[in-house]
Amino acid sequence: MQIPRSLPLAGQWLLHSGIQENHGGLARYYHAELGRNHRVSTEITGYAISAFCELHRLTAEPAFLQAAESAGRFLENVWIPERELVPFEWPETARPEENRAYFFDSGIVVRGLVTLFRACRDKRFLDLAIACGRGMARRFEHDNNWAPILQLPSAEPVPYGASWSNNPGCYQLKSALGWRELFAETGDRDFERFYETAVARALGSEPAFLPGTPDRTRVMDRLHAYCYFLEGLLPVADRPACAAVLSSGIEKTGCLLRDIAPEFARSDVYAQLLRIRLYADRLGVAALDEKAAAEEAEAIPSFQQRSSDRRVDGGFAFGKRNGERMPFVNPVSTVFCWQALEQWRAWRDGDFQAGWRALI
Repeated sequence: MQIPRSLPLAGQWLLHSGIQENHGGLARYYHAELGRNHRVSTEITGYAISAFCELHRLTAEPAFLQAAESAGRFLENVWIPERELVPFEWPETARPEENRAYFFDSGIVVRGLVTLFRACRDKRFLDLAIACGRGMARRFEHDNNWAPILQLPSAEPVPYGASWSNNPGCYQLKSALGWRELFAETGDRDFERFYETAVARALGSEPAFLPGTPDRTRVMDRLHAYCYFLEGLLPVADRPACAAVLSSGIEKTGCLLRDIAPEFARSDVYAQLLRIRLYADRLGVAALDEKAAAEEAEAIPSFQQRSSDRRVDGGFAFGKRNGERMPFVNPVSTVFCWQALEQWRAWRDGDFQAGWRALI
């Protein structure tokens, strides 16, 4: 089976659309109707580093590793050493809500930097990942949870709100994979302990996460976050309790996705669910529902943009409302969708490898 044309197009969009700006950081999304990028995001930059490194591994094209290193240098430049934090978005503005640090984003940055270190062996990227990982543990711990958001420059926790993203919850386990990565690289058992604490907290909070709200649109957003939780369980999928939650979580997510999608569908949820299905099957946790997986794989390409405008062509839309693509061309959607389709191809060809570290 040949690699679908959507995959190299997605890689070229990441390289050449302008979503990665000259300083190396990536914008949260490109707004096609307004013709401009949103502000630069450290989280999205972390995801992009992991994606660039994986694309370099698959294609051996130097441009992908160069893009990853440029993004890594950007994270070095925006790191706040006195606070042990990376800002949520950049540059700083006069609006307090735009000058914050997120626990979740920090873990994605850690994973990107560790991946970059493995690809180029430049120790400064590992050193920054270690500092960020320690900062996550020290700065965000609050009332036996990790505060999701800190206000800058004070680094004080922001009061919890109505959205999943400004409350602690099981989704934070995806970010805690950064600690698991650091333990693998350094052997520092503090990082192992942090991850194990995250597993216990996530399993405790998971039952209340879905649906979590009567608003169906918000349930779709929560599915995205819930898939983060399922991804975060992959290193411990051999534990019976974790395997049971993975299996039931896949079923729950699939049912809710199909129920809500005609009104509002996020491309990343389709991609995340397909990836989790493949991993769970290969790990012996839950046999693949091939019909459901094929439906998800068929839906994903419908979010990819084709255009004469290089800022759009090849990228994936964030979502659809009532079947119509929304005007946000999103790096994370693009990365997740690209990887899901590539892993689906590999699974069908019989060469899919279930190493959780490859999961972006």
